[in-house]
Amino acid sequence: MGGKSRKNSEMTATFLERVWTWIHQTFPERQIYIRSDGRVQFFTFGPSLQATLAGLTLIFLGWVAFATVNVIFKDRIIAAKDHRYQQMQAAYENRVADLQVSYDELNGALVGAEDRFKAIADGLQAKQNAIAGFLNRASQVQASIAGRKTASPLPLVSPGAAPPAGQPAGNSLPANLDVEAPTDFHVDDGGSSQLTMMPGPASPQPRTARPVKSSALGKAMQRVTALFQSLGAQLHMTATSQPHALPAAYAQHPALRALTEQTSRLARIGRDENLLMARTEGALGQGVGMLRDVMRLTGINPESFARKIASNEGVGGPDIPLDQVRIDGISDPAFTKAYLSAAAVLDELNGLSAALDHVPLTMPVSAASFDRSSGFGARVDPFTRRYAFHPGIDFAGPWGSAVRATAPGRIVFAGYRGGYGNMVEVDHGYGIHTRYGHLSKITVRNGMRIDKGGNLGRVGSTGRSTGPHVHYEVWYDNVVKNPNNFIEAGRNVL
Repeated sequence: MGGKSRKNSEMTATFLERVWTWIHQTFPERQIYIRSDGRVQFFTFGPSLQATLAGLTLIFLGWVAFATVNVIFKDRIIAAKDHRYQQMQAAYENRVADLQVSYDELNGALVGAEDRFKAIADGLQAKQNAIAGFLNRASQVQASIAGRKTASPLPLVSPGAAPPAGQPAGNSLPANLDVEAPTDFHVDDGGSSQLTMMPGPASPQPRTARPVKSSALGKAMQRVTALFQSLGAQLHMTATSQPHALPAAYAQHPALRALTEQTSRLARIGRDENLLMARTEGALGQGVGMLRDVMRLTGINPESFARKIASNEGVGGPDIPLDQVRIDGISDPAFTKAYLSAAAVLDELNGLSAALDHVPLTMPVSAASFDRSSGFGARVDPFTRRYAFHPGIDFAGPWGSAVRATAPGRIVFAGYRGGYGNMVEVDHGYGIHTRYGHLSKITVRNGMRIDKGGNLGRVGSTGRSTGPHVHYEVWYDNVVKNPNNFIEAGRNVL
């Protein structure tokens, strides 16, 4: 350690000696002589003084050169500095402008995404409200249908009940209030297979009741209910499904990405609701088709029956296409059209079901206690033994058994009428009438309203009859129909 210090000291001393030698060689000692008034004076300038003066001179000359250059090129230097400053300022302003543009674009995208999310959310809420209203309407229709189907078949007027105000007492009306039946029968058997010649009594019918079948309308409403019950599961699967790939720019902004994903999910839910309404319309349409098939089985043209429903309800108004209708808060024309179509089909289903309640689809007597003794169509007349046309069905059974209305309606005739004997005729509306003949007793009066299953009278053998039975006829638009078609069609809805 000591050797290294000595070596450094020796090197420093050697360097100083060389510098000192160079100064003495460059600036040798000089003397300046001054002669004045015969006297001579001299000044001695040693190497150190000369070196110092030389250094100061160099510094002075350098400063003079710098000051000279600075004065001469001052404007250029200032201009160059200003130019560099302006370049830096321009670069800074451009950067700030780029950042502002990026911010504006991002803010605009965020505002646009928020507006789109709000619009889709509001539209989805409006759709949910519309569906809720439709469900409420559907539930009311279903409850109304169920109420009509499960209404107790108690008679509106029972034997011995007091007559309404303004109606005379008694069980029958005078003969002078008789309504003449048409003399020319226009027969529509609803199918050649049902129009058969009956040479003798029909074979006894089974005395065990048939099990109640699910109604066509009930099946349609069950489909609608199942569709709406599956809505929750469909929407959950849609809401939890993986979103589509987003643009790369959105991936850099988590809030914008999350908002866009939620917007996409809401849009998919909205499209699923459109599909749901379309399926609902299809299910309700199937219900309408089933009811139309029931009407077709009875032998009644469903289209003409629908026109009768419209004429009875007194409908009308301008014809406005569905694509010109808007639902408040909903801008999706596909959903609007599907919703309005489903609502129209639901109203049609409700109206057709309500009208179908006025169609006689049951037997006027208990199937367990009665046999069909004579069918509809050509047969051997029990009195003349010649072939003749029989415009109804005869149900033979115990004397005094109750005869009930096969559909609700108004009594338009209750009294004695020729070969019918004691007869009751019920107007069910929509051009449908039923007749119940050969009664031993009539328990209703002309003009009364009667419910389905209401007691009309008692089984007897009055008029042109060989024994206790009920002669049952069904008329539509003054054309006699085959009652068997109505009874068989009723097995699909009752």
